[in-house]
Amino acid sequence: MCDVCARAFALEYPFQVQATDRGARYFCSMPCKSAAAAGALRMQSGGVGSAGAPKSAGPRRIAVFNHKGGTGKTTTAVNLAAGLAEAGQRVLLVDADGQGSVGASLGIRGEQSLYHVLIHGAPVDRVAIPVRQGLDVITSNETLAAAELQLASRPNRDRILRDRLAHGAHDYDVVVIDCAPALSLMNQNALVFSDSVLIPVSCDYLSLVGVKQVLKTLKNVRELLKHEIALLGVLPTFFESRSKIARDSVSALVDHFGERCLPPIRANTKLAEAPSLKKTVFEHAPDSHGALDYHALVDHVRRLRGDVTLLDRADSSLRNSSRPSAPRSGSSPSVTVPRPSRELVALAEAALDSPTAP
Repeated sequence: MCDVCARAFALEYPFQVQATDRGARYFCSMPCKSAAAAGALRMQSGGVGSAGAPKSAGPRRIAVFNHKGGTGKTTTAVNLAAGLAEAGQRVLLVDADGQGSVGASLGIRGEQSLYHVLIHGAPVDRVAIPVRQGLDVITSNETLAAAELQLASRPNRDRILRDRLAHGAHDYDVVVIDCAPALSLMNQNALVFSDSVLIPVSCDYLSLVGVKQVLKTLKNVRELLKHEIALLGVLPTFFESRSKIARDSVSALVDHFGERCLPPIRANTKLAEAPSLKKTVFEHAPDSHGALDYHALVDHVRRLRGDVTLLDRADSSLRNSSRPSAPRSGSSPSVTVPRPSRELVALAEAALDSPTAP
């Protein structure tokens, strides 16, 4: 049992045990170990912190985040939340993207949305919609853009979501947040609320380049916003086993992230069909590759906890393995990227040189 949050867990890593003069201490995650160093250990007799305040484990808070669009964030958020609920956990799924894709995927539209939680302080139990056993959803729509404008002038503007959800979220075991593909104030709020991040990465070269920007954002959250956030894992999506580009992409992710590169989600038509039927992939095609792959993700997420130190190690790995690109007229003489195969490099440089490239 963790000496900080009192969560039961299985020992997997050396950092989870610390020898002291008073005996061994146990930590389920690096954030808990950091909290212990700051004096937040619970008392052995009653789950009370060193300052006398009761300690509450609270829910796990997982942000599904990537700056790049088209990586399968919403599909991952919806099916991860549904899979955790099927496994017996009480899950709150929060749509933090004004496009409202979560609600569209599940066929729901709430009378109130995340806008009302952020701006009017509406309680979670009034806004969340029960959609499946153990699964509630807070939807979003285009009003979220107006919410960001109003939040911009408020003090502690990057902590509004955390403060609004602090009480209502304690009724859940897990909170999953589907983030927008942007570097926005809303995403800052989502990351400051979260304790770990899951990064879906489509199996192509430009997505590999985008991972470095995600790691930089997470480090900024830690260093500038003073919020300790951990990397839960990197999830390859749209994986085609017959494609060398896809295999090289996964290989590059494994090189940099080790076991935190989770088993890939294979490209599967059933995953694309499920939202049109307002179903999860488990309901639409429970025996499909998509359902099997997301079940594997759920198993990994239940077993793993976020690793704070991995952000620094992965960022260092990406820097050390970078290669300069050939100078191009009118552009910077070099760009730092992960080192994939030569074929991937050639493909990416051709795409970047194309006048139609974004």
